[in-house]
Amino acid sequence: MKPIPEKPGEAAHMQTATSARWALASLSLSMLMPSLDTSIANVGLPTLAQAFGASFQQVQWIVLAYLLSITTLIVSVGRLGDIFGRRRLLLTGIALFTLASLFCGLAPTLPLLIAARALQGLGAAMMMALTVAMVGEAVPKERTGSAMGLLGTMSAIGTTLGPSLGGILIASLGWETIFLVNVPLGIVNFLLAARFLPADRQDRNAARGRLDGIGTLLLALTLAAYALAMTMGHGSFGVVNIGLLLAAAFGIALFVFAETKVKSPLLHLSMFRNRKLSMGLAMSTLVSTVIMATLVVGPFYLSLALGFDAAHVGAIMSAGPLVSALTGVPAGHIVDRFGAHRMSMVGLVGMIVGLSLIAALQGRFGAAGYIGPLVITTANYALFQASNNTSIMKGIRAEQRGVISGMLSLSRNLGLVTGASVMGAIFALASGTTDMITARPEAVGTGMQITYVVGALLIVATLAVALTGQAFAKRTVLSEETP
Repeated sequence: MKPIPEKPGEAAHMQTATSARWALASLSLSMLMPSLDTSIANVGLPTLAQAFGASFQQVQWIVLAYLLSITTLIVSVGRLGDIFGRRRLLLTGIALFTLASLFCGLAPTLPLLIAARALQGLGAAMMMALTVAMVGEAVPKERTGSAMGLLGTMSAIGTTLGPSLGGILIASLGWETIFLVNVPLGIVNFLLAARFLPADRQDRNAARGRLDGIGTLLLALTLAAYALAMTMGHGSFGVVNIGLLLAAAFGIALFVFAETKVKSPLLHLSMFRNRKLSMGLAMSTLVSTVIMATLVVGPFYLSLALGFDAAHVGAIMSAGPLVSALTGVPAGHIVDRFGAHRMSMVGLVGMIVGLSLIAALQGRFGAAGYIGPLVITTANYALFQASNNTSIMKGIRAEQRGVISGMLSLSRNLGLVTGASVMGAIFALASGTTDMITARPEAVGTGMQITYVVGALLIVATLAVALTGQAFAKRTVLSEETP
């Protein structure tokens, strides 16, 4: 019996669906790799200081060089993608990140390693800025929420898995492998992206634009000043930190002035009149600031207050990445079904519950008293990420996807940078000591409680922003319907 031939439309649909899946696999790797390297080097700093005979302040620049490159350039490379083609620039970023990772692993001196990390940060900025922007071109609109959920999962896994994976690699194969692990991943990613990502569509509006050199430089210097103010001194603000913050404030003023004077600005300031975009970026920054507390405070609380050894601390902390891996894609499906704005508020409420429970159960039920609320917090964080990203990117014109995707990544990155500094400082202040290693268990427990209460209050403020945005949207619709 002869097989029934497939209809041409069905065959084309199956081929398109297969290409979309592989394209999404490439985008997932493009989100995972730079997120992983945001945190994987931290655990290797003591080993690197010994290997190069350097001080902690010197090897700290291995982390700062990478972080500063991403923070200062991520919006600019998003704009370049809009002008010259997002697929083309994403492929360039993957290749650059992979080569820079190889250079990091082979670096014979500390200055060369720092330079390679800065180059790696440039590739990471391209990947992080353009990955979200490519979703609208690589995935059908009805699956946007699912794709955003998966990318949020990969970002969370990369950031939180970095320290434990780095520790395993250093202990078994040496410090070089925390960078060399990216080489095979990068090669696979490049081949997938080159084969399955859709070709760039020439957009006349974007192509007519030119890169705003003055705006790019001012924004880069401003963001660099802010990032340095947040990262230098480990949360203790001195004269240098205050000076950098003032420089950042002055830089913002100069940047806004410059953007009103050029024909093709890096950021069209009129975009921020879109309340959905402005509020979405603000909420992303606030939530990322709070979620960083789980990475900064959690290990100290588990080891010093509850008395777990390093192996058990690592196992407990892995609950966050595991929950992100399990809930990210389902969260995206929920967003597609019930709506982005509604699910964003549900995610925020869930985070408030989880953070409040962590504080309330301090010292009770051992590891279970921490893991249970952490699971609630992380699962709802994944739901918020998928909802907020979908809400921002769905209403954006094609020629603006790159720069706004860069702004979305920047808002998350600034939140993580701010959270590491501010939430760490709150924890130290609430614990009554600057030397956490010698702090009493009761003091560490109190510090953890206060920090997570502050985090819950920040999420309450974020929820208020979301509710304000919903009320404004309803008023706008009613005013448009009223004759």
